[in-house]
Parts: sequence; structure tokens; C-alpha cells
Amino acid sequence: MIDKISLIAVYPEIILLVMACVIALFDLGVKSRTRTATYVVTMLTLAAVAALQASYASSGETLYAFGNMVVSDAMGNWLKCFATLAVMVTLVYGRHYAADRDMLRGGELFVLSLFSLLGMFVMISGNNFLVIYMGVELLTLSSYALVALRRDYILSVEAGMKYFVLGALASGFLLYGMSMLYGATGSLNLQEAFQAIHSGQLKHQVLVFGLVFIVAGLAFKLGVVPFHMWIPDVYQGAPTAITVMIGGAPKLAAFAVMIRLLVEGMLPLVFDWQPMLMLLAIGSLAIGNLAAIAQTNIKRMLAFSTISHMGFVLIGMMSGIVIHHPEAAANAYGSSMFYVVSYVLTTLASFGVILLLSRSGFESEEISDFAGLNQRSPLYAAIMAVCLFSLAGIPPMIGFYAKLAVLQALVASGGTLQLVLAVFAVMMSLVGAFYYLRVVKVMYFDAPAGSSLVAAPFDVRAVLSLNGALLLILGVVPGGLMALCANAVTRMLTS
Repeated sequence: MIDKISLIAVYPEIILLVMACVIALFDLGVKSRTRTATYVVTMLTLAAVAALQASYASSGETLYAFGNMVVSDAMGNWLKCFATLAVMVTLVYGRHYAADRDMLRGGELFVLSLFSLLGMFVMISGNNFLVIYMGVELLTLSSYALVALRRDYILSVEAGMKYFVLGALASGFLLYGMSMLYGATGSLNLQEAFQAIHSGQLKHQVLVFGLVFIVAGLAFKLGVVPFHMWIPDVYQGAPTAITVMIGGAPKLAAFAVMIRLLVEGMLPLVFDWQPMLMLLAIGSLAIGNLAAIAQTNIKRMLAFSTISHMGFVLIGMMSGIVIHHPEAAANAYGSSMFYVVSYVLTTLASFGVILLLSRSGFESEEISDFAGLNQRSPLYAAIMAVCLFSLAGIPPMIGFYAKLAVLQALVASGGTLQLVLAVFAVMMSLVGAFYYLRVVKVMYFDAPAGSSLVAAPFDVRAVLSLNGALLLILGVVPGGLMALCANAVTRMLTS
């Protein structure tokens, strides 16, 4: 019999699942080309779920459900709240783009978006190996369909196939690693697996063997080197509205899974997975930034940029190894969470401008398409410049404080190797600043590609302006968001 506490812990997931099914049926009677009614119902659903998650997170209460297979804690609830808001913003930016390209012949965009968000929720709340894997599969299967949603566009279909094949391989890695740990520990529950590993009675080689496969699977989901092959092709081939969907909110879920598996489940193996994350971070920072320099397509440039930013997330994760100093560990993991949130916020705004400049029959994907944007629309040029400055880590944008927090956590973890890595990360950030500032130069100093002014619907203009303003406001006063992330991680570690 399911107890009341179990249902309370998963109310947001229940609401999301029920409404996704209701919207799928409701859309059958909608005839509008822009699917306005379906869009409104979807946004109301997401707003209600975000409000519920925020209330759960504010309470700070930790609930376990269904035999401890699901956990509802402050960190998870805030991440789910942010993911819901990210999907809402994505739909605001992408609806008109999708309508212009005949991607709204049905309500698949909205329904698949809700199911992908449900997959993120399950990933974030998973306290069991199989529950986490089910969330990963729900998210990735929805994402495959979204990428190939524009069926008459060959690049979109090709990107969907590449994503599917490589995603299936990564899922196999993740599942095989989980099966190895289940065989070694005798439990699928993360806390029980932790206790079994901590006992020191298990064969270390078997645990490390399973750990390697799990880290490989997680590296693919984050898109870090050497498991980054899908990122540039999928980002470029997918319709831009879908690129925002797969490049934004899912990063929050991937971070949560990394915390759940590596910290809550396998912290006794920290000195085994910490060097793995270090190598992945070094490769991602180097290849992501160096490869981005050669790109002329702005979506591919931002794709390689994503790879380098995920390297910073891994630096924050590997810095929280001070087992006997919970505050230092919480600050490191909190800085990593802060970095993911700030990255998603910046990604939404940058792709929002790209979507805004695209029009029916024209994809604004080349850096040259941004030539003279300041003369055509000073507001949107300024928003894009703020995004690029934030990604480059230039003060006073939020990206600067995010990088600073991660590097402080890395240096505080002690050791000459950590200091060398911090210097290397700063040098790679300087390399990254080149290709970001190149786009700013094109927007402000090159002759405009056309004389037409950039027009946007009111909702897009309002949300995009707020999105850009937050990058600056949170950069000037980052303390509130940083404290929220640190407190959420602290509650997770002590619950």
C-alpha cells in the first residue's frame, strides 16, 4: 500500500505526467497553426509545477518515497524548479520559430517537452540505480524525437540518428556500470551501496571497473571530452528551438545525477573518481576552447563552448573531496551547482537571440549573420554581448563569479596539482574569450548584413530582456543564489 508521504514526495511528477497525457489528448481538438491553446495550457502546467517545486524547496524538508527509491530534498527541488523555468523560457523563445517551420502541425513539441522534463525530474529525484536510469532513458528518448521533429529537414533527421546511436552507447555504459556495482554491493539503493562500499569488505577492482563505466556514461550526458562527439553535430543539426531544449535544462539533471551517484552513492571511492574527473576536465577545457576558435557557425561555436564549460563543472565536483570538512565539500559542490545554473541561464539568453534573428526560410546560424546587429537592434545586440561576456567570464557578469567560485573551491582543496589545474583553467578561459569577443566585434563594428529592423513578439521581448538583465544583476549581487546552492547541497549531504 502506498503511504501518504510517498505521494506527497512525488506530487510534481504526478501532475506533470497527468497533464502531459491530458495535453496530448486536448491538442487533438486544436486546429490553430500556432497551437496557442496547447501552448497556454502547457505554460500554466509548468508554472504550477515550478511554484510547487519552489514551495517544496523553501521548506527544506527531505522526504523519501516508494521504499527510499525516490528522494525529495532541497537540492533536488531547486534543480527541478530551475529546470521547469528553463523549459518555460525555451518554449517562449521557440514557439514562433517552430510555427514558421511547420513544426507545430501537432502538439508533439509541447508533449515531448513535458515528458523530457518528467525524465529530468526522475533523474534528479532518483535514489536508486534503476530509477535514475529510467529517468535518463525517458529524457533521452524524448530528446531523440525532439531533435528529429522537423522531418522535412535532412540535417535534423541526421542529427537525431547520430544522437540516438551515440546515446544508446552511452546508456549501455551507464547501465553496465550500475550492474557491476549492484553485483558487488548487492543493492540498487544508493545509501545501501554507500554503506557496502564504505565497509571495505568488497573487492576494490570490481568497484573501480563499474565506476569507470558509470563515469563514462555521465561524461556523455554532460558532453565532456572524449565523449563529446555528438554535441557539435546535434547542436548544429537540430532546429534551434530544440538545441535550446537539449542544451539548457538537461544540464541541471545531469549535474544532479552526478551528485547522486558519485557523492551519495560512491563517495568512499572518491580517490578513484576524482582523477577521472580531473582528466575529463582538462581535456574538455583544452579541446572545447581550441576547437571553438575555428568555428564559423555560431551554434557549433556554442557547442564547443558547452564542452569547455562542463569542464568547469567537473572541476567543482572534483574539488569537494575533503571528506572530513563537510563545509568545504558543500562549498565545492555548491559552486558547481551555481556554475550549472548560471550556464543554463546564459545559454537560454544567447540562443534566444539566435532564435529571434531567425525567420521563415532563414537560419541565423553563421557568425556573419550577426554583422552590424547593433545598428539594426541595439537592445538585442546588448543582450547578446552580455551573454558572450558572461560565457567568457568577464566581470561583472554572472559567468565571472561562477568561474571564480569554482576556482576558489579548487584552490581551497589544497595541493600543487590543484593549483596547476586552476592556472590551466584560467589560461583556457583567456583562449575562450577570443572567440566570444570576436562575435561582439562582428555585432558592433562590422557593416550590417541587411537594413531590416529586428522585431519580436511582446512575450519574447519581455522574457529575453529579463533573461539578459538577470545575467548582469546576479553577477553584481551573486550572494543570494550562491547561498541558495550551498545551503541546498549542505542539506543534501547532511540528510
